Amino acid sequence: MLDDYRDQVLIAEIDLNLGVDDHVDIVLYDTFAQPESDVDELSTLVANPRARRVVVYTWNFHPMLIQRAREQGMSGYLSKTMSARDLVAALQAVHAGEMVISEQSSGARTAPGLNWPGRGEGLTDREAEVLALITQGMSNAQVAELTYLSPNTIKSYIRSIYRKIGVESRTQAVLWGVGHGFTPDHHRIEHWKGGP
Repeated sequence: MLDDYRDQVLIAEIDLNLGVDDHVDIVLYDTFAQPESDVDELSTLVANPRARRVVVYTWNFHPMLIQRAREQGMSGYLSKTMSARDLVAALQAVHAGEMVISEQSSGARTAPGLNWPGRGEGLTDREAEVLALITQGMSNAQVAELTYLSPNTIKSYIRSIYRKIGVESRTQAVLWGVGHGFTPDHHRIEHWKGGP
């Protein structure tokens, strides 16, 4: 997505589970399949002296989440519907010391060019998040709480997911999710020191 902006943005992917050992100007915390209300992870990042600024990158713009991010000291709360150009501009503003919170439109949520597991099977961005959470063993109630959606909405998403991936049970959906990239990848990045 940011390939055309390499002269303005240097990206280094890190695994939160390994900690941040080098200085980072901006940590862009992608909430995909993560508990968006996980105060501990975000607080740990904000408290890390090696992470100069922390920005949440999400589809979920529940007012409580935005307020909590502000209270925790986030430097931004950015929408995944932003174009690459707008994302770079927002990151540059954050780097300059501004607090940036995206405008969230009520229209289509998916930005062109973004990709996620299951998109090829027709899963929407939110369906992919729901499948990732149930693949991690969460109940419908836990998924509803973490995504700030109602339990009935979660059930609707799950029915749609089953239909799109061709399964008939939660166990089959979890097995499908495990086989198609819906589990956290804790081993993908074994080491990151000194930049990319």
